[in-house]
Amino acid sequence: MIRGGKINMAILGAMEVAQNGDLANWMIPGKLVKGMGGAMDLVAGVKRVVVIMDHANKKGDSKLLKKCTLPLTGQAVVDRIITNYGVFDVVEGGLKIIEMADGVSRSDIELVTEANLV
Repeated sequence: MIRGGKINMAILGAMEVAQNGDLANWMIPGKLVKGMGGAMDLVAGVKRVVVIMDHANKKGDSKLLKKCTLPLTGQAVVDRIITNYGVFDVVEGGLKIIEMADGVSRSDIELVTEANLV
């Protein structure tokens, strides 16, 4: 159904998303991950991909990046990202803030986002 283009939306988690919509969600360096992971089939033919994730990792480093550092699940496939800081759309030139979480300002988001905000 997905590869045939019959699915309108896939909602996934991610470890990293790049500002151009690249998605990395299947490998943690130095950690044993049970199962294959990935979900390449979920982004191959779907019309819209929404990612729900934490905005930063446990060290406080951004997971919304200029370019993914982990192996890619899909290239330029993400349309929208929902994090604990807000809602972002992937647009030409970077990420557009659609909505900010309660108590979060644009400057808060800028501090924890490596990707370009447009």
